[in-house]
Amino acid sequence: TKVVKNKKEFDQNKVDELINSFPFNFTVDQSKAINDILNDLKSNSLMYRLIQGEVGSGKTAVAIIGLYANYLAGYQGVLMAPTEILAKQHYESLNHILSKFGVKVAVLYSSMDNERKVKEDIKNKNVDIIVGTHALFSEDVEYKDLGLVIADEQHRFGVKQRQALKDKGENVDFILMSSTPIPRTLASSIYGDMDVSTISSLPAGRKGCKTYFINKNS
Repeated sequence: TKVVKNKKEFDQNKVDELINSFPFNFTVDQSKAINDILNDLKSNSLMYRLIQGEVGSGKTAVAIIGLYANYLAGYQGVLMAPTEILAKQHYESLNHILSKFGVKVAVLYSSMDNERKVKEDIKNKNVDIIVGTHALFSEDVEYKDLGLVIADEQHRFGVKQRQALKDKGENVDFILMSSTPIPRTLASSIYGDMDVSTISSLPAGRKGCKTYFINKNS
């Protein structure tokens, strides 16, 4: 059953400006995933979507478009990563791309020196998008108007952890990203209540990942 929410209204022209600012062309799969997310945001049904695609398929770029549209609609957005290192990498990417468009991006993890200051900024909506680890759903983190949560490498987070972050806002749209692609039929049985967007093609010039088995005696 779809949960009813308020539609998120945003300027599509501004979203297109961001899309056109990327130094590469989005693949057909990426473009479809972006349209899926934008349509979900504009819908009056709560988004609960899985974006799957192997490492290097460009899921983060797709996520940035969704977070920007959510920001244009007047809401805060969150990108949750499983490790501090990945959170910092995502923060650098988002800040580099979105700061040019007036978006204030912050990073939050538990060992930070200015952790208290960032939490104050989140509470007072002095920041628009927050990237971080599980510290994002600590009890003392209060969001002003949380509208979209994206969890990267979602299988590393428990259901209760993801729910704790969703509960930080009212009727929060939710995206899970996974680099462990599974067939659509299996996805529908595991994630029966979710919509699935699959990014199967790699961007032009992107090298695929190779996995090797190395014998320790060699």
